[in-house]
Amino acid sequence: MKSSVLTRYRVMAYVTGVLLIALTLGVIAKYVLDINGAGTFTTAVGFAHGWLYVVYLIFAFDLCNKAKWPLGRMAWVLLAGTVPTAAFFVERRVTRELAPKVVHPEKSEPVNA
Repeated sequence: MKSSVLTRYRVMAYVTGVLLIALTLGVIAKYVLDINGAGTFTTAVGFAHGWLYVVYLIFAFDLCNKAKWPLGRMAWVLLAGTVPTAAFFVERRVTRELAPKVVHPEKSEPVNA
């Protein structure tokens, strides 16, 4: 597996995780604390999280497919973006498991003519 597959999954896991935490805090601010402006914040962050979660799903599916994981494990990785902070823990576990399987391209040395 190429290192770019793991890298893009990791980036999207962090982005999705951060946005989900921000969305959770926004919902708490809107409905529990009744803070003015929290509704606009929640709408914007919710929209961003929704679209970027789709990108996360695509990258996570690609990663799981290339790792040849069964459906149960794939579902576990895909759903990590729906539970606040879960994406961070799942990302670490996935990275720990797949990092040794990543193929790093060898740099070719220039040929002197």
